[in-house]
Parts: sequence; C-alpha cells; structure tokens
Amino acid sequence: MSSVSVIREKPKLGRLDTAFLVKIAVNATLKAQGIYAPCHIDVLLTDDEGIRAINLEHRGVDAPTDVLSFPMSQLTPGEFEARACEMNLDTGDLMLGDMVINIPRCVSQGEEYGHGYRREVIYLAVHSTLHLLGYDHVDEGPMKAQMRAREKEIMAHLWM
Repeated sequence: MSSVSVIREKPKLGRLDTAFLVKIAVNATLKAQGIYAPCHIDVLLTDDEGIRAINLEHRGVDAPTDVLSFPMSQLTPGEFEARACEMNLDTGDLMLGDMVINIPRCVSQGEEYGHGYRREVIYLAVHSTLHLLGYDHVDEGPMKAQMRAREKEIMAHLWM
C-alpha cells in the first residue's frame, strides 16, 4: 500500500470520508497500473480560491479548476519505471508528485453529473493519479483516449 498524505487547506473542508476516498482511489489506480512499489503522493484539499491561486502561480491560468496534478517525474503512460522516480531515502517510497482537489467543485460537479460527491472525489483522484503516472489529455488524440479508457476501467472496479 502506498502512502497518501491528505491535507485540508481550511478546517472542515470536505466531508469526513474525503481523505479515505482519495486514498482508496490512489491505491486502486496504482494497483490497476501494476505498480506495487511503495509510492507517495501529497494531496491538498482546497476550494475555488485556493486552487485558482495555485493554477495562476504554476500554470499562468487565472481561474479555478476541479483538480491539478504536479508530477515529480516524467513517466510514460502504462510503462511505469521505478528508476525514473525520485525516492524518499528515509521511507524508500517513490515520490510521484502532488495533487490538488477543489472540494466545492466535487460537490457541484457531483450534483451536475448526477453521481454525487463521493464518486466525483474518487474520479478526480483517479484522474490526477493517472496524470502523475504520465497520462495526459491535452488534445483529442490517442493519448486522451488512452487516459479516458484507463479512467473508465479503474472506475468500473471502484464504483458499483
């Protein structure tokens, strides 16, 4: 099982089970990708204001979004190479990167898509973990299709 550190930017942000749901989604994604080495991901739970500031600082985009991913290594989708990852020398964990999840967006998108908060949190954590593993969806090409297919497969195992 990998190490997932979940921090709430503001007290009481998110529901009581949010950190648990994120950890389940991250570990399920790693397992689905055939990654059994101990890995570490830092997760920040924030709101529109917090994610907007991070988006502006790191991507030059002055707008909130639902999730941001900051990979520590340049990985090839579907071809995990542990040697390409930085290792925490104290724990031996492979450092995959950071994710930032916008909790109010989880609420609103869960309502908008009709599947609820819990599924939206899980989906965004799966989506972000795939980004940390090298997947991307910048265009409508085969890479986006590959990422969407992996998301769908992983979500099918997680969501009844």
